[in-house]
Formats: sequence, structure tokens, C-alpha cells
Amino acid sequence: MPTEEIVDRLAIHDVLFRYAHALDDRDSQLLRTCFTDDAVCEVGATLSGIDAIIAFAEGVLSGFDVTQHLIANPRCTIDGDRADCACDLQAQHVTRGAPGGEHYVIGGRYDDKLVRTPEGWRIAHRRLRVTWSQGNSVPLTSRLREMRAGPQESD
Repeated sequence: MPTEEIVDRLAIHDVLFRYAHALDDRDSQLLRTCFTDDAVCEVGATLSGIDAIIAFAEGVLSGFDVTQHLIANPRCTIDGDRADCACDLQAQHVTRGAPGGEHYVIGGRYDDKLVRTPEGWRIAHRRLRVTWSQGNSVPLTSRLREMRAGPQESD
């Protein structure tokens, strides 16, 4: 494998792992470094643009006390300044004291299209495929419902 390809693979893997750290650390600025400005993210809803992706992540994650996103087994095909990647994920969501259980775990895969930018590799398109889940999904589904409903006016 040529040295350039090894360097590209390491840089792409760094983006994938940086994404998980950004979510778990609630670090919106770090999350911004993972995507192109016009990125599309399919996570049940289709999010267009980095600001929409960040707003969604902040909104969903605010409903949990702690999360841990694990990324594994990245497989990438690099073609010049573009790359197609698939990686497995396991995401643990904890809501302390939640009726029905504190834990909700999701397993699945991210299918990504990345591009090389002047700032480095960035995700241009991400699709989440959930293949299994276990535990209490109520805190997540409730939070998603609240986000779809939008802010409520007070009397």
C-alpha cells in the first residue's frame, strides 16, 4: 500500500473517531470539523448542512446524562479526493433514573462518503443504518417527539 494511501486512511479514521468523541463530549466545534458545510446526514430524518446536523445532535443528546459512541471495523475505498467508508457503531445512551430502565443501546452501521478539503478529510454524506437496539427507547423517542413538535409557548 502506498504511503499516501496509508496517510489518507489514518486521516479518514481520525474523522470517524473524532465524530464519536464530539458527540460524547457534547463538543459542537469538534463535530463541525467532521463534516463539510453542505453535508447531508440521514439519521431517520434527513439533515442538510452542518448547522442542521449540529442542532440535531445537540437536541437529541441533551436528553441523556451520558452517551458513549463506539466506532469499529472501518472499511474505506479511496479514489483520489473521495472515499466511501462503512463502519460499525454501538451507541450507549444513559438516562439516570428513567422509568423502564436507564440504558438504551443501538447497534448498526454508518455508510459515509467523504471528500478531501483544504482542511482535511470531511464527511459529505452519512447514512445511519440501525440493525439492532436493546433497552429503554422511551427517553430517545420522547426527545425526538419534542424536537419535532418544536418549542412550546408558555402562557
